Parts: sequence; C-alpha cells; structure tokens
Amino acid sequence: MLRQLHSLPGLFAAVLVMLLALSALLPATQPALERLDATLPAAGQVNVADLAERVARHYPGVERIERTPNGAVIVHFEQAGEPGSVRVDPFSGQGIAAHEPSDWASWSKELHRSLLLGTPGRALVAAAALCMLLLSLSGAALLAKRQGGWGKLLRPLQGNLSQRWHAEVGRLAIVGLLLSALSGLYLSAVSFELLSDGMDVEAEFPQALSTAPAAPLHSLAALRATDLNDLRELAFPAPGEPNDAYRLSTAQGDGYVDQASGAQLSFTPHNSARRLYELIYRLHTGEGLWWLGLLLGLGALSVPLMSLTGVRLWWRRRQAMPRLANNGAVQSADTVILVGSENHATWGFAKALHAALNQAGLRVHTAPMNQLRADYPRAERLFILTATYGDGGAPACASQFLARLGRIAANPRLHFAVLGFGDRQFPRFCQFARDCDAALAEHGWPRLLALETIDRQCAQAFARWGNTLGRRLGRELNLHHSPQQPPTRTWQLVERVQYGEQVQAPTSVLRFTATAPTSAGNRLQRWLGGNRSPRFEAGDLVGIVPPGSPLPRFYSLASACSDGVLEICVRKHANGLCSGFLHDLPLGGRIEAFIQANPDFRPASGKHPVVLIGAGTGIGPLTGFIRHNKARHPMHLYWGGRSPDSDFLYQPELNDYLADQRLTRLHTAFSRAGDCSHVQQRLSEDATQLRRLIDKGAQILVCGSREMAKGVMQALDQVLAPLDLDVPTLKAQGRYREDVY
Repeated sequence: MLRQLHSLPGLFAAVLVMLLALSALLPATQPALERLDATLPAAGQVNVADLAERVARHYPGVERIERTPNGAVIVHFEQAGEPGSVRVDPFSGQGIAAHEPSDWASWSKELHRSLLLGTPGRALVAAAALCMLLLSLSGAALLAKRQGGWGKLLRPLQGNLSQRWHAEVGRLAIVGLLLSALSGLYLSAVSFELLSDGMDVEAEFPQALSTAPAAPLHSLAALRATDLNDLRELAFPAPGEPNDAYRLSTAQGDGYVDQASGAQLSFTPHNSARRLYELIYRLHTGEGLWWLGLLLGLGALSVPLMSLTGVRLWWRRRQAMPRLANNGAVQSADTVILVGSENHATWGFAKALHAALNQAGLRVHTAPMNQLRADYPRAERLFILTATYGDGGAPACASQFLARLGRIAANPRLHFAVLGFGDRQFPRFCQFARDCDAALAEHGWPRLLALETIDRQCAQAFARWGNTLGRRLGRELNLHHSPQQPPTRTWQLVERVQYGEQVQAPTSVLRFTATAPTSAGNRLQRWLGGNRSPRFEAGDLVGIVPPGSPLPRFYSLASACSDGVLEICVRKHANGLCSGFLHDLPLGGRIEAFIQANPDFRPASGKHPVVLIGAGTGIGPLTGFIRHNKARHPMHLYWGGRSPDSDFLYQPELNDYLADQRLTRLHTAFSRAGDCSHVQQRLSEDATQLRRLIDKGAQILVCGSREMAKGVMQALDQVLAPLDLDVPTLKAQGRYREDVY
C-alpha cells in the first residue's frame, strides 16, 4: 500500500511535477543574484528620512521608494512625463543601474504559478503540489522502512544504481521538497481565497492633516525613526497636494506620515494572517533568504532525476512481474507457491519454478504470500520464495504472512520449503526468509527441504536448488531463470598465469583489457566513452556470459580499473561450462562480460588494521586490496591452498608486497604439505594476535567457498570469545564482510 501511494502520484503527475520544479529554478536563483548586487547598510546606519532626501536630490520626480526583501533599493520616478525605475545606492541615493524586470523571470514565475493557464492552471499547480507532498512523505516512509527505522535514515544506502540514485537524491532533497510542497499548497489555498493573506486590513487615510508647508525630508520624525532595513515601501505625496501624506509600509505594519509635521498620523500593524502569509511566501520563494532560495533550487533540480529513476524502477518492477500460465485453482492444486517480492524480481524465479513443476506433471497454484489460506484441500507441497525488504522486514505483498500463519493450524500433509532471495551487502541478509522458515517449523509444519538463500539473484544457485528439489521429489526438475542483465562489453585476454596442475586443481590468473563496446545496448557508451574501460574496484564482480549459455557466471575482481586490466582468478571445475571456457581461452581470445559493483566488500577507509582471510581462488580480490594499500595501513593475510610447490597463488606478488610493507604479515596453510593444515587452524594458532587486532578496531574480509567461510566463522567465534564478541556482532558493526560462493 505504501509503495502504491508513492508510485501512483508520481506516474500520473510526473510531467506536471517536473514542469513545476523546473519552472521554479530561475525564480529560486533570483534572491541570491539580487543579494549579490545589493548594498546592505548595517542596522541603524541609514534611516528612511535621510534616504528619501538623498533620492529626491537626484530624482526630483520621485514617486516611491521600494526596498526588496533581498536588500535592493528601487526608486520609481517620473521625468519629462515618462516613468522610470532605477536601483540606487542607499548611502548616496544615486542611481546604480536601471531597474528593468526581466521578461523571462516574469514568464517563469507565471509558468510556475499557473502554467500560463490562469485559474485552471493554478488548480493544476495545486494538484501538483499535493502530489509532491504525497511523494515526499511516502518516499521518506519507504526509505525509513528500507533502512530499518527513522533513526537509520543516514546510514549508507544499498541496492542497484537506480535505487541508490533515487534514494540518495531523495534523502538529500526531502526537506526542501516538503517545504516547497507544503508552502505551495498554502499559497494555492490563499489564491483561491480559501485562506486569508491578511492584505484586506489596511491603514486608514488620516482625516486631520497639517496645513503648514511641507517640511524638509530629513526632518520628518516618523521617517527618521524608521530604519532602512525595516522599510518595504515609501510612497510620496502628490506634488502640490498639501492634503496628501507619505504612505509608509514597514516590516511591522503600514501607516501615513504628515508631510509638514513629520508625525505618524495612523498605523495599522500586520495581523497574524499577514505575518503568516509573508513568512510562508519567503519560505516558498527564498525572497529575503537567498541561501534558502539556492537550496530550493537544488531541490527542484532533483525532481527530474528522481522522476526519471522512479519511472525506471517502476517499469523494471512491472517488467519483472510475470504472467503465469496454467495457474491452477487452489482447490485442485497439489503444489502451492507463495511469493514475497518488493520489486517483483522474485516473481521471475517463482514463474520458472511454477513452469518447471507444471512440466513435471504437478498441479500448481502460485500467489502472493499475503494470500496464505487456512486450507489447501489437496496440496502436499508449499514453497515460499521471498525477498527481504529493508532491515530484515517483509516485502509489501508478504507483510501479513506471519500474522496469518499464527492463526492457522499446521497441516501435517503439507510439507514446506523456504527459498530466500537477498543481497549479502545488507547486514540482515535474507532475514525475512529465515523468520518465515523458523515460524513454519515452530508451528509444526513438516519440512520438505532445509532453508536455502540466494545472493544477488544468482541463476546458478537457483539451478542448484532446483536439482536438490528434483531429487527430493523424484522428478527431473530443471530451473533456469536469468534476471535482466546489464549490457555486456567485450574483453580480450592478454595474460595468463597457470597454477595447480600437479595437484589436479588447475587454476589460472587471467588478465583482460577492454575492447570497443559491440553490443547494441552499448551504442551510447561507445559514443560517450569510446574504448575506455568501465570503472570498477578490486572486490567488485564481473559477470561473464559463456558461449552457449544465457546465464552469467560471477567472479570476484582482483584488480581495479586503474590497473589497466580486468583480473580474475579461476579454478577449472569438472564439467564447468564457464571455467572450462576460460581455461581453454587462448591469448587474444575474447569474452562478453559486465561489471557488478560490490561496494561493501572492500577495506574500509581509515588506519584500522585489516584482516584478510581466504582459500583457493578467494585470494584474488584479497591480493587486489593489498596491491592498492599504498598508504601501508596494517594488512594481515591468512590464506589456504593445497601445495606450496604448485598452487601458491600470487606468491611472487605477495613477497613483493611484504617487502614494500603493503602486506604486514602472511599466514599460509597447505592441505597437502607439511602438517596438512587449513586456514581455520592458522586463525586458532594466531588467536592472541587476532584478538589484539580486533581490539584495535580491525575489519575482517573473507573470500572463498561457503564451506570454508563456515569453518572460519566457527574458528573466529572461539578466538573472539574472551573479548565477549562473536562474528554476528562484528557483522552488525560492519567489521566482518564476506564474498562467498
């Protein structure tokens, strides 16, 4: 519901809201430009009487003096029967420049206020302001939910590029957009006379005026008592009219001043409605608050960007929402799939599972998790495929699932399996899937398969889960789903370093350089960037699409774009399609690949120590981190291989890094040499040093197989126990990051 409240106003009013925002840009900059040109006396330095005398000396036909909210003094006069306006120096009363309001600025203001359509246009502007208010409030609520609460709004953002841009820009602009929307709605209500601006209360013209000749301007007491900084406008009496008076408008109110005696004859202070109107007008326009005008202008600039990224996100969610074929009725289905997805990406996997189970001869019913029913008459299998939203929360279409589950009696015939989708960048990876799995088990539902999680929509992991499920069901089950991928570009192999053949674990360090983009999706990139390599850092991922398969295989990068090459470390697996292709690739051979950022798997900035832990090809990105440790911060590497004689990966480079102190210490373990040790043993043996490093604020980065990572976690929990710490605590602090496969 919250996402719909955010999406619908944006979709219906995107063009109108963008037009409203863009038309505000020029008016928003005017206060700052006017302030730059204005001469601003200090309080008490110039009074209105002295200013009027100086102005009258230079412009005998002066009719009125206006001081703008931004400090400019404008004189309106008549000369030789022709009207004129000039901006003057308040200290001398002498003209600085002709005052000619910009037609373009006036046009922009009218466009912003009414879209040049008069009363109907003002109604459209009010509707756009209301949409902006709804978008701002619902967007803030969505971001708070995603971040795990209002108190975590400022923590680093995660997600794909469009999501991060949309949320980051919105986070920066939210205050300005809320202010613009609320003040705009108030001004619209005033323009339609739904609220009063207080302008209808005016000072009455005095009945009793002095009949004495007009006194010199500098001697008029009421004008001498008015500081220039309080002046709004001073209107002069008509020439030769003793029964006329000066009309004085100030920040406090309006009144009349006798031209002979200089006494203030009447004064009407601004009422609360007038003061409120003027305050909100200033907050909406930045008039008198030039710095606020610039901030509002920046907020207006953010609207087109958020509109475009918002429409893109909506379109991707819509495209990801599958159209299910052969979705069976609840009453006849023997298999039920319930889906929890915030942006519809999980539905693509659900559709693949739905089709595969149908093909295997099962009758399948698929629905959102909120449609959990108390009774499935013929169902024997229940599959939960769910993402996690924000800091461990439920997606919108699964928000009622756990509450519904608590009111339903367990069905002993209906066996369940939960498959979680998430991103390991988030500290509570797949937490909602874990909560669902635990709740089903706690309520007595029989389990079909153990909980499995899929990181970053990995197609290979989904296929492996499908193979496990097929064996459990006794049916052939091939699950293939590849989410929409970024455009690829071509890379050429320029160097290969071979290891591991003597221990039957052939491993290659491969280095590629980028060629000119070739795919249709990269035409714009070719035009903008030519042959330049895309930006990436060590620890990011490269998705390689092997020939004969639509599914990319992901490898952690051992290099940054500043190294001039794309470097990966790949072990050849039996029957491995992509690893076999890469190992057989000759020098000069080409691959199609794309970069996927992995910003949370890299050393944090600062001088704290870094502990790098890996095994096998997991050393690739760790070596990349060491290579770029040019500040020589403490870095300790724990790495495990098979044999120091055949697969000591990166041995020459690591020795160089030890020599130039980019690597502080190297701890190796080899399973087929010496004591047949593993990296976990080295951690336990070095417990005292590790505790000292952790006590100094060290960050731990782990890269390698999932099994290795489990063993590392167990070993470190024992190492950390004397410090009353454990790995989950370090993860919550952002000091323990993994890239496992």
